[in-house]
Amino acid sequence: MFAVDVGGTFTDVVAVLDGQIHTAKVSTDYRSVHAPVLEGAATLGVSASDVFNHASTHGLNAVITRRLPKIGFLTTEGHRDILDMGQVWRPAHAILNPHWRRGFGDASRPLVPRYLRRGISERITSDGAVLFELDEQQAREHLEVLRACNVQGVAICLINAYVNPRHELRLREIVHEVLGDIACSVSSEVSPLAREYPRASTTVIDTFMKIIYTEYTDSLQKGLADLGFNGQLNFADCAATLVPVGRAMEQPFRIVFSGPSAGTVSSAHFGSLIDESDLLCADVGGTSCDISLVTDGSPFVNTSFELEHDLVVNALANDISAIGAGGGSLVAVGRSGEITVGPGSAGADPGPACYGKGGTDPTTTDTFVMIGIIDPDTFAGGRVNLDKDLSRQAFENLECDFTLPQRVRYAYEVAVQNIAEGLFNVAIKNGVDPRDYSLVAYGAAGPMLLPAVLETLQCKQVIVPPFPGLFSALGLLSADQVYTANRSAYTQLDAAAAPDIDAHYAEMEEQLRQRLNPDIAVTFERSFDGHLVGQSWDTPFVPVPDGKIDGHAVTAMTEAFHDTFQARSGNRFDSVPVEGVTFRVRAVLDTPKVSYQEVAERGDLTLRPVRATKLNYLGDLDSDDQSLLDVPVYDRDSLRRGDVIDGPAIVTEELSTTHVCAGLRARVGRFGELIIRKGAFDED
Repeated sequence: MFAVDVGGTFTDVVAVLDGQIHTAKVSTDYRSVHAPVLEGAATLGVSASDVFNHASTHGLNAVITRRLPKIGFLTTEGHRDILDMGQVWRPAHAILNPHWRRGFGDASRPLVPRYLRRGISERITSDGAVLFELDEQQAREHLEVLRACNVQGVAICLINAYVNPRHELRLREIVHEVLGDIACSVSSEVSPLAREYPRASTTVIDTFMKIIYTEYTDSLQKGLADLGFNGQLNFADCAATLVPVGRAMEQPFRIVFSGPSAGTVSSAHFGSLIDESDLLCADVGGTSCDISLVTDGSPFVNTSFELEHDLVVNALANDISAIGAGGGSLVAVGRSGEITVGPGSAGADPGPACYGKGGTDPTTTDTFVMIGIIDPDTFAGGRVNLDKDLSRQAFENLECDFTLPQRVRYAYEVAVQNIAEGLFNVAIKNGVDPRDYSLVAYGAAGPMLLPAVLETLQCKQVIVPPFPGLFSALGLLSADQVYTANRSAYTQLDAAAAPDIDAHYAEMEEQLRQRLNPDIAVTFERSFDGHLVGQSWDTPFVPVPDGKIDGHAVTAMTEAFHDTFQARSGNRFDSVPVEGVTFRVRAVLDTPKVSYQEVAERGDLTLRPVRATKLNYLGDLDSDDQSLLDVPVYDRDSLRRGDVIDGPAIVTEELSTTHVCAGLRARVGRFGELIIRKGAFDED
C-alpha cells in the first residue's frame, strides 16, 4: 500500500511493503506539484503496490493564493451578487472594524469577478413548481459574453434547483452547445441541499477543482503508470475517507481539504491500537498547526467547512482549526517592541534563514537551531545542511532592545504559547476538558514544540506516534473507502411523512449500490440533519434505523434527534416537533488498514544516549553561561518498549526531533510511541 500527502512545504510519501513501513519526504514544487509525488513513489518502489491513496492541499492553496482559472457563474436573475454577499457574517475580531472587507468579496479578492457573474431569466418556486420558464435566448447571449472573456469553466446555481433541477440541467446543455467541452458544475448535482449561498459557493469551488485537478490527475496517473503502477488510485476527501479517482473527479470539491483531515484519522486509528480514545490532535508542519479532536474514538465531523471566513463548502469534513504556527513561522518585532511569532511563514522558498536559500528573517526552525534542539548536521537525516550562523544573523538583525539570548528565548516561548492557546480554544469550543485528553504530536515540528505545552494546557499526556513527520500520510492507510449520497427535503417528522422518508433512503441506497461492485462487503449508515420546528440551524448526523421507514421508525428518529440535540447543546425539548432537512446515506467499504510493528523490550541491555549536547537559553538568562544545559541525545530507532527517559533530553529520528523538556518524563510504548508526562508513570 502507498500513500502520499502533498503539503505546502513537503510532500510526504509512505509505503507498507511486506509489513514494513517505509517513508520518503520530498520538497513540494508549486510549479509541478505532481513531480515530487512521483519522485517519492519512485524512491519507495510503487510498482509493487496494489493501492495508492492520495491527499493534497494543491486545490486549497490555489484558492487561498487566488491562483485560480477564470470561470463564469450563472444564477437566477436578481441573485448575481450572492457570491459577494456570502452569509453577511463578520469574524469576532472585525465586528467593530469599519474597514474590514470579506476576503472573497468584490472589494478584495473575488473568486468570480462581477462581470463574469450573469443573471439568467427563470424561476422555480420552493415546492419545485416552475414560475418562469428558462429564457434560453437570453442564456445564450450571456454565454457569448463569457466566451469573449475566455472563461475556462462555468458554475451554475439557480434558485431552488435542489428541489427541481430541470432548468439547471437544460442550462448545462446550452453551456456545452455554446462553449463546447468546458468544465461545468451544476448545484443540483454538486450540492443538492437547501440554503442558496453555501450551495453556490460549493458549486464554484467544484468548477475550480475540476479545472485544477484534471491536468494534475492526468499527469499523476501517467507518471505512476510509467513507474509500473497498475493498482487502484484513490483520492481522500475532506473527511479523509477514500474515493476512487474517477469518482473523486466527478465531484472534486470534496477533495479540496483532504490533507489536514488525514492526520485526524491517523490519530484515531493509532489511538484505537493503544486504547486512547479521547485525543487532541496537533499537526505542526512548516506553515501551520492543524488542530482537531477525536472523542470516543471518532473524529468530530461537520457537514460543511470554511476555506476562508464565510467561504463555505458543503462537504463532510473533519473539524480542523488551523493557526499560523509551524516550523517556518516568522519571528518578528511588534509595534510595541515585543517578539511575535507567525502567522506569516517563510514557506519552502526561501524557507528559514538557516536553509541558506536567501531567507533573512528568523523562524521557529531558526529558534530551535539556536537553542540546540535541532542539530544542523543531522537535520532531515543529514540530507539538508543547516547554517547556524545564518540563524544567529537573522536574530541579530531584529530591530529591538532585547539581547540575543532574550530574542531566542522569547521566540521559543511565544511559539509554544501560540499553540497552547490554539489547543485550549479548540477544547473549549467543543466543550471538553483538556485534562481528560491526550495530545497527539505529529508533523515534523510537532514533537519539538508540543511537549512544552503540558505545563500550560494540563492535558493528560503527549503522545509522539511512530513516524511523526509523515503521520498524516499514514492516515491515508488508516481510512475507509466511503461513498456518500444526500438530499434536502424539509419534512416534519410524523407518521404521515414515513413513506416519503423511506423513498428518500431507498433511492439514495440504490444510487450508491449502482456505483459499487456487488461482491464487495459494504455497510450502509443512515443519518439526517434536522432542527426543532422554527429553528434556523440544524443538528447534524442524527442516527436513522435500518430497514423500512414506518411510523415506529419515525418515532425512533424523533427520539434520536432529541438525544443528539441534548448531547450537543445540553438542552432537551421533547414537546417541540422536529423537522428533517437533509437525509444522508454513507456506504462504507471494508478497507485494509496499516498495522504498526510492536517494539521489543530491552531486556538486560542498558539504555544509553548516542551523544550529549548543550541547550542554550532555556534556563536562567542572567547566568554567565547563557543558561547552557547538558542533555543526552537518544536515537529513536534504538529505543525499546518500556524505556524511560527523564527530561531534559532529545530524541532524534530521520524526519523529526522530540524535545523532552525539563520536568517531563518519556516512556516508550508498545509500538514505539513516546508517551510524555509530568512526573512518574503509574504502573499499567
